[in-house]
Amino acid sequence: MADDDLADFECTAFSHAGKTRTVYRKGSGPAVIVLAEMPGITPLVASFARKVAQIGCTPVMPHLFGTPGKDPLAGNRLDTLGYVLSSFAPICISREFTVWATNRTSPVIEWLRALAAAEHQRCGGPGVGAIGMCFTGGFALAMATDPSVLAPVLSQPSLPFATTRSKGHSIDCSPADLATVRKRCDTEGLGVLGLRFRGDRFVPSARFGFLKEQLGDAFVAVELDDSCANPEATMRPHSVVTEHLIDEPGQPTREALDRVLDLFRQKLLTT
Repeated sequence: MADDDLADFECTAFSHAGKTRTVYRKGSGPAVIVLAEMPGITPLVASFARKVAQIGCTPVMPHLFGTPGKDPLAGNRLDTLGYVLSSFAPICISREFTVWATNRTSPVIEWLRALAAAEHQRCGGPGVGAIGMCFTGGFALAMATDPSVLAPVLSQPSLPFATTRSKGHSIDCSPADLATVRKRCDTEGLGVLGLRFRGDRFVPSARFGFLKEQLGDAFVAVELDDSCANPEATMRPHSVVTEHLIDEPGQPTREALDRVLDLFRQKLLTT
């Protein structure tokens, strides 16, 4: 796949607490914050955002890392590895991202919550949606402490890296933030949707078990067999709505994608 110039997206900047980042936005209707997976806003992430626009919502993609629109698989394997490392290495030492620690919310979440509130005001509607993928998967959960976030989706949430059993039975969200989300689930009917492939070592089953323990029936897990993943993908089954999506009716990954879009419709487009 060629690089995506993102020409059909409006490119603006958003600032909060002294930090300014580029934001890509498309369409109209209630906002959905689309948080890219590592190594950044790839053509497949942009394609997912366009699907959000097609249902009548406004996808909002903040640039957090990588090169927007770059296809990491366009070159040879060495090129791909170099690009992924160049995107990931700065994140590991950044104070804004919590990569290894358990029971901690990344400081970047404060900026993302402010973005969600601003997009709610800009785009209108009852609130906003948020989807995190891989590295950012748990970000959507922590963002849901903000009352404007009505439809959080955790697609293959991979942090903290499951290097130990305890890290696998956790997610990158502080106990205080998790308690706030749990209270919203109990009192407001908030629901949290999670997606993973069953064999994904980056997202162990214990992580979804932990979320079920914490949120009860408010956490809905969509777990797919590895055999459902796009066989043409270059990595093991991981990215449910992007790299490993088979975008054809009747395919389990397409059904998972449709559940995500249906959640946004139900929470953001109903009056």
